Amino acid sequence: MDELKVFTGNAHPALAKAICTYLKIPLGKAEVFEFSNENIFVRIRENVRERDVFVVQPLSTPVNKNLVELLIMIDAFKRASAGRITAVIPYYAYGRTDKKDQPRVPITARLIADLLTTAGANRVLTMDLHAAQIQGFFNIPVDELTALSMLTNFFKEKKLDNLVVVATDIGISARARDMASKLNAPLAIIEKRRIGNADATETLDIIGHVEGMCALTVDDEIDTAGSLVGAVKTLLEHGATAVYSCCTHPVFSGKAIERISGSPVKEVVVTDTLPSKDKKPDKITVLSIAPLFGEAINRIHTGMSIGALFE
Repeated sequence: MDELKVFTGNAHPALAKAICTYLKIPLGKAEVFEFSNENIFVRIRENVRERDVFVVQPLSTPVNKNLVELLIMIDAFKRASAGRITAVIPYYAYGRTDKKDQPRVPITARLIADLLTTAGANRVLTMDLHAAQIQGFFNIPVDELTALSMLTNFFKEKKLDNLVVVATDIGISARARDMASKLNAPLAIIEKRRIGNADATETLDIIGHVEGMCALTVDDEIDTAGSLVGAVKTLLEHGATAVYSCCTHPVFSGKAIERISGSPVKEVVVTDTLPSKDKKPDKITVLSIAPLFGEAINRIHTGMSIGALFE
């Protein structure tokens, strides 16, 4: 393990430290800060020549600063002759902009992939991408982990009666179906549409039966929580007895925490792919993904299978 080095920028140092605790190695030493003119400076403070380097940096808020920080760190490791550089990105921002769905718009998810490759990343390790095709935007290996099993096991232990798993939109239905299968529960789907380019959605209908049942909504991320609050309201109006919710990425932008606190949702279960910004209400439960990323890093370093983690 002397050849394995894990470093972090300023996006989520607590997660990087937890990963290192799992791996039983010290966190790599690096200076990463911003000058008064907003230029970012990086200096690696230990030898990484021919080492297997992993840089932990979710693209959390401030997204663009953390992205540039990651790119500059990768460039620094490349110029320090690191043997292999893996960008560990628990949350991949700009994942929604994965196709041209309007005239004259960019495919930003592809642009980010090109920037990471050009900077010098040899590999990417991430979790629950918003769209699976983003893996194909890279010309380097991409390992995508999932928090699905962790979230499923959490609700298995709760032993909720008369459960129905609800996909919050058509796009997440495949993952929701997998969770429903593991929980031996039926699947329902909320049909919704996004209103323009604003962070707003409209719930149209529910496909499936939820009346008299305990509903568990599944999504890859919760951003402003507007969709979540709307889904909870709609499910209760259609006769659901209670609503729980889970997602991988707790973006929680704007008034998300306030909306969740005021919502009748029983519990919202998330992971720590993104750092906590505010004190969260009791109804929000955070699960640690550090052991999963730690084991994935160990397997990449030693040449073992990542897929075997989920078999």
